[in-house]
Amino acid sequence: MALSNAERQRRFRARRKANQPVRCYRRPKNQPSRPTQWREAVQTLARLCQEYAEWRDALPEALRNSPTGETLEDFCALVETVDWDSLADIDLPRGFGRD
Repeated sequence: MALSNAERQRRFRARRKANQPVRCYRRPKNQPSRPTQWREAVQTLARLCQEYAEWRDALPEALRNSPTGETLEDFCALVETVDWDSLADIDLPRGFGRD
């Protein structure tokens, strides 16, 4: 049950009188909202996938059948099926009645 302002003040004065340390809680650092974090994560993932595709394209012909080349090829084939624009445009709930 929440305390009233008078009860909170009474407890504060009692602590001060008893020389108990006052607890101070730090507020969390300003953190972007979850939808913003989601959009940034999708952008980062899309950028990384593009870099892997560039790596695959820059591989010499002799290395294309190596385990690294095959893994890059499988990865790029999987990534080509993803629609990055629709992932970034997903309208996620903001929570706490802010929807």
